[in-house]
Amino acid sequence: MSATQNAPARDRLRIAIQKNGRLAEPARSLLTACGLSWRQSRDKLFCYGESLPVDLLLVRDDDIPGLIADGVCDFGIVGRNELDEQGAARRRIGLPDAYQALRGLNFGQCRLMLAVPEEWEWTGVEQLAGKRIATSYPAILADWLAARGVDAQVVELSGSVEIAPRLGTADLICDLVSSGATLAANQLKPVETLLESEAVLAGPVKTPDDARAGLMAMLLRRLDGVVKVQDSKLLMFRAALDRVSELTRLLPDADPLVQLPDDGGHLRLQTMCHGALTWQRLEDLERAGAQGLMVLSVERSLA
Repeated sequence: MSATQNAPARDRLRIAIQKNGRLAEPARSLLTACGLSWRQSRDKLFCYGESLPVDLLLVRDDDIPGLIADGVCDFGIVGRNELDEQGAARRRIGLPDAYQALRGLNFGQCRLMLAVPEEWEWTGVEQLAGKRIATSYPAILADWLAARGVDAQVVELSGSVEIAPRLGTADLICDLVSSGATLAANQLKPVETLLESEAVLAGPVKTPDDARAGLMAMLLRRLDGVVKVQDSKLLMFRAALDRVSELTRLLPDADPLVQLPDDGGHLRLQTMCHGALTWQRLEDLERAGAQGLMVLSVERSLA
């Protein structure tokens, strides 16, 4: 039986997020957009929920999966890379899955990649045989190599992975890549992607059967409503009936057009557009017969 199953009944939800780091501020902003507010403790490690019985723990990113596994927290906002690494490490020593990614949150995007010295001519994974690969993600890397039948040495490092080839401790690296600037500064180039990562909402495999279950369902619904419209805009305009099919063709990333009451022989139309509404797109719509175009920001949606 897991620690989560043994956890005592509680009537308050606990969410763990990064105290500092690239996911900290976006995670807090996302939860605030869900209607949550807190009173922070003096040590700034615990935030007591005021608007709802939902508290925050401010911790290290790599502590979050363990806190969920132990039943200390009910949700966590963490990088998929960290969640998958610790999950893979648990499975390698025979422990069952204790947490899962429930939602992608559309921020903190990066990739876990193999990177080799710039002078290498990369021809494929067969080049990895017998090589030393430095990484902070040994479990993910080991599983990836095993799946491809590659016999290479995994060199685990906790930091400064990118300098390992120059120090002679590894032949190549496996590390997180965002812009690629750090790789270029160390004369490395990315060649293979092991994992596409982003911030995720993580939770236990088994939902608790006390008051937290309702809070968790409510928070998931609110998160979905916020995340769904993060890059969406409400588009409103007028058009003649015979122009609707052409306008619809120009909006492939939008919801079906909603017709409002007629206005002076023209239809009043609106839709939720999920792609970028650039000036070029708006001008194309205008040329196709859209009149009085209005673009409105959307904060959240319960649809």
